[in-house]
Amino acid sequence: MVKRAIIPARMKSLYENWRMSPGLECDGFVFLTGINGMSLDGELSAVPSEQIHEAFSQVNMVLAEAGMRFEDVVEMTSYHVGLRDHLEQFKSIRAQYVREPYPAWTAIEVGGFASEGVVVELRVVARKPQ
Repeated sequence: MVKRAIIPARMKSLYENWRMSPGLECDGFVFLTGINGMSLDGELSAVPSEQIHEAFSQVNMVLAEAGMRFEDVVEMTSYHVGLRDHLEQFKSIRAQYVREPYPAWTAIEVGGFASEGVVVELRVVARKPQ
């Protein structure tokens, strides 16, 4: 089994400081680490829709680094603080990225994240086109 770390240049500090790959390619699949709504410069909007956009933007960055697109996503799990408060916003923003056939998706309410104020985190699995 061959594994390859997917590390966009702007995420190099995450790899070094947290000792985790933003994405890891293995046997044609790319597994993304949990990506939340905090910007890469450490700024965090109090507006849920802005955090959601930021998380999807960073997922897109990792996929692009792997030579992939959102069409290659096969599974997504979204974790939310206040899920019911921003679910419709999340669905609307998510619809800007995912296309048919839609990936499998599970949305889970959580009590919190490592960074105070974060309201969303995405876990994504994609598969390279054959």
